[in-house]
Amino acid sequence: MERVIIFDTTLRDGEQSPGASMNLAEKLEVARALAELGVDVIEAGFPIASPGDFEAVRAIAQRVEGPTIAGLARCNAEDIDRAWEALRDAARRRIHVFLATSAIHREHKLKMAKEEIVRRAVESVKRARGYCDDVEFSPEDAARTEPDFLAEVVEKVIDAGATTVNIPDTVGYAVPEQFGALIRHLKRHVRGIDRAVISVHCHNDLGLAVANSLAALKEGARQVECTINGIGERAGNCSLEEVVMAVKTRHDFFHLQTGIKAPRLYPTSRLVSSVTGLQVQRNKAIVGQNAFAHEAGIHQHGMIMHHSTYEIMRPDDVGFTHTQLVLGKHSGRHALRARIAEMGYHLNDAQLQNVFEDFKKLADKKKEVYDADLEALIEGRVQDAPALWEIVAFHTSAGTGTLPTAAVCLRRADGTTFQEAACGDGPIDAVFKSIERITGIAVRLRDYHVRSVTVGKDAQGEVGVDVEHRGRLVRGRAASTDIVEASARAFLHAINRIAVAESEMVEAAGAKRA
Repeated sequence: MERVIIFDTTLRDGEQSPGASMNLAEKLEVARALAELGVDVIEAGFPIASPGDFEAVRAIAQRVEGPTIAGLARCNAEDIDRAWEALRDAARRRIHVFLATSAIHREHKLKMAKEEIVRRAVESVKRARGYCDDVEFSPEDAARTEPDFLAEVVEKVIDAGATTVNIPDTVGYAVPEQFGALIRHLKRHVRGIDRAVISVHCHNDLGLAVANSLAALKEGARQVECTINGIGERAGNCSLEEVVMAVKTRHDFFHLQTGIKAPRLYPTSRLVSSVTGLQVQRNKAIVGQNAFAHEAGIHQHGMIMHHSTYEIMRPDDVGFTHTQLVLGKHSGRHALRARIAEMGYHLNDAQLQNVFEDFKKLADKKKEVYDADLEALIEGRVQDAPALWEIVAFHTSAGTGTLPTAAVCLRRADGTTFQEAACGDGPIDAVFKSIERITGIAVRLRDYHVRSVTVGKDAQGEVGVDVEHRGRLVRGRAASTDIVEASARAFLHAINRIAVAESEMVEAAGAKRA
């Protein structure tokens, strides 16, 4: 069977989801997970966009082995040169250049004629080919571009040296029959089309990103650009796990295959959800909590008789583990390390020790410890920055007719302890105000959410907070069987990230003056 190239853009287009930005450590963690998943190409970022994006692309190029590492660039010399600087250390690298081609973009955004579009595209592809042999060109908003003009652009960039031509449905406007016909048109009318891989990049504004991508595969496209959990601009991108499992499950129809290690899909989905703070909807295909859940009596009876009556794939096919008892309070560090490795996490000794201590405390509180409990512990403990503050103790008081209050004791990294008390709209608000008073960092709470990690009355609650500090959105998360404790730890996680960032800025300013 022919092979489909999986081009993952979680770290570029996916990160453009509002509130989903990642720091360098988080990007590296996700990139390594994508490499383990078996993606062929990782689009690591847009190097010219910011110094942080440049450093992230360069770090991934230097440290992540296996996939081709791609960097995005507009059709201008500065962008392309910057992309090459970021990518040059990668074993396999790709410069991905793009320029809008639709009449709407030509008239309202670029103010450019067709001839200028073609000239700029050709010049940019040639410049990129001067740096590396793997060059991709994307005519932005291709789905709304005149088919004959699109064919002209594609033909010219292939002649200039593009090895992949990507056909984006940038605004999710296409429908499967139309999009498939567009790919068929290019196959028939572009001379030399066989010298390049046809790629597709579909957005989900009408909920058709996966359907459009699959329609393109049937017409000869052999690369799909997608993201974990389908995250991305507006309504998101083509979901990697959905398109991969559609090809795998319906191999009888597509006669295609990918290099994705399907059992890594669920762990990778969980990691991206944790890092970005974007929760996966319960009924999400492939990786949602309900993807393999059966409640209707008729369905349950059929499942008892044979799983294929109501399941077209098995949970373990995608690495989905039902909540099962895996460890208990008598389990040791080696057993915990082995289970964490099976779940796809890579912890150093210090991180493992922190999680082990929390695991032992949790095992004393809960009768059953599930994989999801372990995930929550790991995500709450394995932070991207050292903790400048930690909770020593706290006490809250609240009730009908009572003024909610909190007293909090924090320990600073140098060992000094501080205590403060505050009143609030509720016990959690009072805890947050106490923490702000101690640390001297005032923030505005933008989002607060709680979800049950597992099942039962003793289940852990996972709390996520988004706070705004000096125009920057910072995320914190933590889990505990005590919701107030989880809230305090999540809020302090965000405060620690702000404190570390400010400390680094002060050090950098001092070094510059010196």
